[in-house]
Amino acid sequence: MGYKIKQIREKLGLTQEALAQASGVGRVTIALIESGTTKNASSKTLIALAKALHTTIDELFFDEAV
Repeated sequence: MGYKIKQIREKLGLTQEALAQASGVGRVTIALIESGTTKNASSKTLIALAKALHTTIDELFFDEAV
């Protein structure tokens, strides 16, 4: 999931800081999620990130091939 967040963020040309400002999620939290260091992100955090990235939770969790 973290790699998908990073992939979408970079595709949109956003820095972690810009995503943090848009989502209300801390930049350190975003960095930990993207690196896979934390796997316990709350549903509230994931919803905020998905909304800021103009995508859905499904898109963050599942590959298109699934």
